[in-house]
Amino acid sequence: MARPRKRVCLEDGLKLDLNQLIRDGIVVSGALTSRTIFWQVAGSRETVGVAVITADLTVCPRIRVRMRGLDQTIDLIPQRRHLGGQQWYFRCPALNRRVSVLWKPPGAATFCSRQSWGKQVAYQTQFVGRARRVGIGRERIRSLLGSGHNESVPWHLPPAKPKWMRWATYERYVSRYNGYGAVLRGELEILFARLAPS
Repeated sequence: MARPRKRVCLEDGLKLDLNQLIRDGIVVSGALTSRTIFWQVAGSRETVGVAVITADLTVCPRIRVRMRGLDQTIDLIPQRRHLGGQQWYFRCPALNRRVSVLWKPPGAATFCSRQSWGKQVAYQTQFVGRARRVGIGRERIRSLLGSGHNESVPWHLPPAKPKWMRWATYERYVSRYNGYGAVLRGELEILFARLAPS
């Protein structure tokens, strides 16, 4: 049974994922860039937030987030990698630690790490029952494999392997997808057993 909601759901707010910003070319090592980004409701085109992200990775690495009611500058920290190169992290404004993702839950004034929000927030899966958590897991895997809400692929079958994905990674996702299916079948059996006349 799901817990009653006393905390704010993180996914209802805004998320800054530094690795995604780098993949999208919004943050470029050694360059000064400025782009407008949009946050949308998952599975739809409804916009819930707009911000101008200015990333300066030339002398003093930092990004600036400007949106209605917020003008925040966040320092970036490079971390050397063993095989060469470096990986970038945000410096959490509240905890002063390295993080890859910052959150701005509904009603919050700034972006901070998940840990800095403490027990004020929770993930979406903490508000729903077991069957819905399993459904969320299956939807996430379908999205990672590129099918998303594609109606042509039946829900009981895992989506096809994307061309760019390694076989070991794909097989790991399929194993998790099938495990979620087994849990769903178990939940359905329990439900049918309750509904069956005695």
